[in-house]
Amino acid sequence: MEVLIQTLVSGLLIGGIYALIGIGMSLIMGVMKIINLAHGQLMMVAMYITYVLFETFGLDPYFSLFIAMPCLFALGALIQKLLLNPLLKVDSILPENQVLMTVGVGMVLTEIIRFIFRSDYKSVKTSYSSSAFYLGEISFNVPMVAAFGLAVLLTAGLFFFLLKTDLGKSVRATAQNTDAALLMGINAQWITILTYGLGSALVAAAGTLLLPIYYLFPDIGGPFTLKAFVITMLGGMGSTVGAIVGGVVLGIAESLGATYISMMLKDAVAMVIFLMVLIFLPGGLKTLTKV
Repeated sequence: MEVLIQTLVSGLLIGGIYALIGIGMSLIMGVMKIINLAHGQLMMVAMYITYVLFETFGLDPYFSLFIAMPCLFALGALIQKLLLNPLLKVDSILPENQVLMTVGVGMVLTEIIRFIFRSDYKSVKTSYSSSAFYLGEISFNVPMVAAFGLAVLLTAGLFFFLLKTDLGKSVRATAQNTDAALLMGINAQWITILTYGLGSALVAAAGTLLLPIYYLFPDIGGPFTLKAFVITMLGGMGSTVGAIVGGVVLGIAESLGATYISMMLKDAVAMVIFLMVLIFLPGGLKTLTKV
């Protein structure tokens, strides 16, 4: 029983950070109606920013949030304004041209980082990287608990923005019905820029929080793009609350797979659950949670 509880605790902690990744993609999907296939690569850029700040200035990774998030917000906004929005004005045989552009953006970001930092593995080792505390027989990894707490705060801040501010309500209105939002005087083009920036900032936060417990290399973005997609589909496309549920489910599934099957097969276990949800709950888990 202790092993099971320990596994569930570990899955819940990593699931909270996964939820932050999924919320960013869900925001972008809700407003733009596309899958952002550069999502993980944007996270990777934020991780390298955090790494450089730590190695050059000795800045604690968690304090790097105040730099990495604004930098990625600006990068995401520029990508949307200069590369994605212009595609809306161009007639194309492929209506998914924006999705293809995000694939290209992700590849370019990866190769730029590879050119600058090479392909070797890097890590950030802080004084608390291996620290843990215990509640009874259950251990809690300090970096994971801190990352989970910060992820909860950021998620709460996002919901306050979306529910209580006029700008946040404009984002929700655009996600629900773009044409109606335009008739109400909302600048939908500006909202898409803001949303892509917010989604990029959220995934930047997730990357910064994960860096003390992950190795860093240029191709790390690809697997996390896949995780973001899985979380979004699990929670229900475009649902921010569903993304939280999907992130926690994915985290627990990976943890259970690593403990009871094989560390090498933990991702496979998560994919099997993902396929089962798609088969039996095509609308995602939000059909159960009503979110």
